[in-house]
Amino acid sequence: MYKYLVFLVFTGLLSCKSNSKNEKVEIIQSEATVSNELKQEVIQDTKGWLGLIYDQDYSQSWDNAASLFQKAVTKEQWTQQLSGIVPPLGEVISRDVISSEYHTTLPGAPDGEYIVIQFKTSFENKNESLETVTQMKDGDQWKVSGYFIK
Repeated sequence: MYKYLVFLVFTGLLSCKSNSKNEKVEIIQSEATVSNELKQEVIQDTKGWLGLIYDQDYSQSWDNAASLFQKAVTKEQWTQQLSGIVPPLGEVISRDVISSEYHTTLPGAPDGEYIVIQFKTSFENKNESLETVTQMKDGDQWKVSGYFIK
């Protein structure tokens, strides 16, 4: 069996709130938006970052991640996690964007600017996976602050 969780720095994809009785959960959509051009640039950067992982350049992927990511996990922890999960998946066959959403809040993360991107990815040894990458505005650059695969 494949391990499904690589490492998740931020677990939330959408901000949620519930009433006092926890009976109902509502999805809160961010009203702010970013241009499609910016989203496309961030998606391309994300694909490059994922390329580092699947070229097994784990150390460089950590170096290129957001400072918040680097504070949450050491380079050694990141490398160890990935080295046990990535090689058995084999080569990437295809990776297609299925969504990209802009948010200013995410559960468990400080307020800021985030773009959550989901990919449908097929690997040599795993036909279908869902990769979720969270990019955040870190200073004046967009950098990865979270990665999840299942």
